[in-house]
Amino acid sequence: MGDKILYTTVLIGCLVGVIVLFFVVSIIRYHRRYVRLQRDRLLAEVTILENERRRIAGDLHDSLGPLLSTVKLNMGSIETDNVFERQVLDKSSKYIDEIITNMREISYNLLPSTLDRKGLLEAVKEFIGHLNGTAPVRIQLHCWKEIVIPREKEIHVFRMVQEIVHNTIKHSGARHLHIGISHESNRLLVMTKDDGRGFDAQKMKESSMGLGLRSLESRAEILRGILTIESKPQEGTRYYIEIPL
Repeated sequence: MGDKILYTTVLIGCLVGVIVLFFVVSIIRYHRRYVRLQRDRLLAEVTILENERRRIAGDLHDSLGPLLSTVKLNMGSIETDNVFERQVLDKSSKYIDEIITNMREISYNLLPSTLDRKGLLEAVKEFIGHLNGTAPVRIQLHCWKEIVIPREKEIHVFRMVQEIVHNTIKHSGARHLHIGISHESNRLLVMTKDDGRGFDAQKMKESSMGLGLRSLESRAEILRGILTIESKPQEGTRYYIEIPL
């Protein structure tokens, strides 16, 4: 009788164990499927965004730019002896020059052509070169070896660096920003450090001003990477990004 009770108890225990194991495996599978679907959704949204940026940048460069240059050329060919009219033409020509300059800057921010032609490192160097001398932050790039990563990942890494730089310029009050990029053991490492006022990362992500941080997290998730932010008030900010290649 005792053996029968023991056998029944063991059998029930095994059945309960199998049921629990089944539910645990099902939950794990569901979670993995959910994470994969979330990543696919983010990738689709970002891909649509990048394609739209590419289209707008192409329209600005190929259509609007030549049109404005033609207008300026036609204005320069107008001959007049009226001093007021000449002043208006000269002033209008300067306005067109400013529009063309701003348009090129917008086109570059939408899609840096260097990224397609020369790769990630040269695009980041060019981006920093545009900002140094005009931005209140002195930016230094440190790279210890040639960076070679898959083409489809370059745009995401570039956008992450771009977002960090813009956040630093707009919000940190920093005077210096150091950016390190390294390619080690089939992974890409991006590290940044500034001497700004710092912030509470969790509170920032929860506020409307945390859109930039959420964008960084989304791109890191798409790349199956790890994003770490270390920041405290008055102690500057450090970003660590690790991306498997």
